[in-house]
Amino acid sequence: MNTQLKTILLTVLTLSIFVIALVELSGVSSTALFNKYGIGNGGTGQMSEGTPDEQLQKDAQRKAMPKTTISFDDTKHSFGTITDGEVVKHAYKFKNTGEHPLLISNAVASCGCTVPSYPKEPIPPGGEGEILVEFNSKNRVGHQQKNVLIYSNAQEEAMSIGFDVDVKEK
Repeated sequence: MNTQLKTILLTVLTLSIFVIALVELSGVSSTALFNKYGIGNGGTGQMSEGTPDEQLQKDAQRKAMPKTTISFDDTKHSFGTITDGEVVKHAYKFKNTGEHPLLISNAVASCGCTVPSYPKEPIPPGGEGEILVEFNSKNRVGHQQKNVLIYSNAQEEAMSIGFDVDVKEK
């Protein structure tokens, strides 16, 4: 092999390794070692409960269901002022106002300090439910605004609920 071909092949190999390293470290690949977005079956992002396969099944089931409508009593809540280290909870009440069962397939928090819980079974038309959101204020001094994305078979596939809180030092 001549030296020019060797140089080209070495350059292509080096660039390929660089791109692979960049994808792995950025966390955007579903199989990245540091999958910070919780995409697919890799990583530790704040995704829902259950295995990735179970979540994929639930998402497919949600997408196959007929669309319905959902109505929340409130989508924003203020906890006011709390002390660093306190854990606070709020239940966001909702109603299935559509003509078909409502399936919530996922609830994704914007931060690891916020943990949502949601009904796993379909809510019949006219039925009610609640999404419980728990916030741990440990080491979160200052004004905090957090959101939870709710994925369902409602007309608006992803809805946001959230809260704000002022955390003061002990």
